[in-house]
Parts: sequence; structure tokens; C-alpha cells
Amino acid sequence: MILICISANLFSQVEQVSEYAEKRSSITIGILQGGGSMVGADVEFLLTDRFGLQIGAGYVGFGGGLNYHFKPSIRSSFISLQYWNQGIGDSFSQNVIGPNFVYRGKKWFTAQIGLGVPLKKGPALPDDYKLPSVMLMYSIGGYIPF
Repeated sequence: MILICISANLFSQVEQVSEYAEKRSSITIGILQGGGSMVGADVEFLLTDRFGLQIGAGYVGFGGGLNYHFKPSIRSSFISLQYWNQGIGDSFSQNVIGPNFVYRGKKWFTAQIGLGVPLKKGPALPDDYKLPSVMLMYSIGGYIPF
């Protein structure tokens, strides 16, 4: 009887450790992900418990960011300083840098909103289009820790 109790206790502790083993990377796929691309993906790697580095690309654009998570988990919401390059070559429209708040649900959902400062206007925008001094940055998608 004592051996059964000890064995059950040991096995339950092993299950708890593996259940809470924290993943330190994630991939996010969605609309306006990957540097503000129409459809894109970002990969984030935690450098410490709370700081992460993010890079991404999509159709058509690329970007990156430095992230600070509110909790020591890849699944937590965070603030991010992001750079978006929307378009490449003749399809380049603009590039933007700015702070964002990124909400991450506990399972898979993610959305972000922030403000950005346009840096340069590209050939894909009309000649008479004037870039605003500040613009809204936003995206929506799903994420998978790995």
C-alpha cells in the first residue's frame, strides 16, 4: 500500500513538470503580420524570461520587433517596438516604426494595435499622397508556441 502511494505521488509530479514545461518560441500567422503584409508570419524567440526578438515576412513585406512580455511566458501579452516594411521593389509603399500593444490569448488568438511614424514613401503610393505624421498599426491572427 505504501509503495503504491509513493509511486502515484512520483508519477503525478513528473506529469506536472512536463505539463508546465514552458516553450520559448512562437510563430504567429495572420492578417497584417510579417511587417504589415496582407498575409504574413512572425517568429518570436525569448532572449530572457520577458524580452523577445521577433522577425517576420509575408505577402509582400517584412519586419521585426523587440518585445517585453508582461509575464515570464511566450503566451503572455507584451509591448513591442516594431519596424514594418510594406512592399518590396516597385510594390514598396512605406516603412513604419512605432510602439505596439500585442494581446495574446491563453490558447491561440493574438491581436495588436499601436502607433507608428512613417519613415519613407515608396513608388507604390500615388505621387500626390502625403504620408501622415503618425499612423495606426494593427494586425490579427493566431499563434503557436514551439
